[in-house]
Amino acid sequence: MKKLQLFINNEFSDSQSGKSFPDINPVTGEQIAEVTEATAADVDAAVRAAEQALHGPWGTMPVTERLALLRKVADGIEARFDEFLAAEIADTGKPRSLACSVDIPRGAANFRIFADLARSFATDCFETDTDDGEGALNYALRVPIGVVGVICPWNLPLLLMTWKVAPALAAGNTVVVKPSEETPATATLLAEVMREVGIPAGVYNVVHGFGPDSAGEALVQHPGVRAITFTGETRTGSAIMRNAAAQVKHLSFELGGKNPAIIFADADFDKAVAGTVRSVFSNCGQVCLCSERVYVERPLFERFVEALKLAAEKLKPGDPYDPDTTIGPLISQAHRDKVLSYYQLARAEGAQVITGGGVPEMEAPFANGSFVQPTIWTGLPESARCVKEEIFGPVCHIQPFDTEEEAIAMANATEYGLCAAVWTQNLSRGHRVAKKLETGIVWVNTWFLRDLRTPFGGVKMSGIGREGGIHSIQFYSEMRNICVKL
Repeated sequence: MKKLQLFINNEFSDSQSGKSFPDINPVTGEQIAEVTEATAADVDAAVRAAEQALHGPWGTMPVTERLALLRKVADGIEARFDEFLAAEIADTGKPRSLACSVDIPRGAANFRIFADLARSFATDCFETDTDDGEGALNYALRVPIGVVGVICPWNLPLLLMTWKVAPALAAGNTVVVKPSEETPATATLLAEVMREVGIPAGVYNVVHGFGPDSAGEALVQHPGVRAITFTGETRTGSAIMRNAAAQVKHLSFELGGKNPAIIFADADFDKAVAGTVRSVFSNCGQVCLCSERVYVERPLFERFVEALKLAAEKLKPGDPYDPDTTIGPLISQAHRDKVLSYYQLARAEGAQVITGGGVPEMEAPFANGSFVQPTIWTGLPESARCVKEEIFGPVCHIQPFDTEEEAIAMANATEYGLCAAVWTQNLSRGHRVAKKLETGIVWVNTWFLRDLRTPFGGVKMSGIGREGGIHSIQFYSEMRNICVKL
């Protein structure tokens, strides 16, 4: 059986404790690899290797050479595209069409985007008057923070991991990556690419494990780690913040969401339905940007519910390599149990189940996979737990509204604030509503479309800080002012 080891100082190794855990394929429920679990001592070794690289070959390397190496990493991912694709599918179970068109291409593109951006990033320079008339020159240098702890989610493992690693390295930092225990393969494969293209030892390190009392907690608490970037559940983000507080670490969090989609009666109906199918059911609903709350203007409500129902029932689970497969499983049996508990809760809260609400019948070898039915509810009050709490599955609740103000009020009545989608052919309304929604991102007549140079992140319980473009470089660096008396 395949073994996924730690990667520290450019060497693959087992844990000092000899502990390991299984990597499970969510499509079949079978173990596909044995994963080495890092101890606190292993994390310490990784951080020390990262510190040495920071003050050694990586820190002294000319910027142009460093960025050229990052472009080689992108080339290396593309050269091994099929291997990354197989690893991503085995860990997540997502359809090949999705991983092939989104996850792996973006994994490579992230390195090129931030390499290009870092090359032209400007800083300040000021001429300052002095009493002697000679003046002074004040200019700013942008310097690396130091060792960055990168804690990754399981839903888009390669895409979101490289979204953090690429700008961190472009800014001159070194990293210790803790992949999700559910999806350890692509971070490990990237280690091979890093070494192959000549990234110096200690720049990129991988420690596998869990959160509390494991690699994640050790990484957050390590005094040599100066910044933590994390994408995942809000409660986990809160725990990381508490653990990081004593050492005042830099923090960047992209957390949970209970995202609204608002469909006005004047929307292009077919486009709104197609867009909402994507925003509810993509990656089996396991995307932080997915729409779990759908608000439809009353004249369109019944027609929209029926159209979304028909589209949901056409989604086909199964073999991720089958081109007819359009929806994958949930990431694990444990997560399936969580989602199914909400399916039961919705009935108890009085939901009308429009479609789904259970587990599909699957033939071997998929009978033990973590599949659930795409599900649509109506009829719940806005105070219901299933309307308030993030479920992170292929499910939404559809609610009618009568006025623009009512739709905005319901959309904003949440502790989260990651994103929203607005569907209307009235451009003025689109601008007006977008401005009033309390979220970090608003899409008008689209979903999941974004220029990677723009700020990405949430408000309220959905996160801290922004990623993307210069916003990522700003997080992964600090400004040093230098004043020269002339």
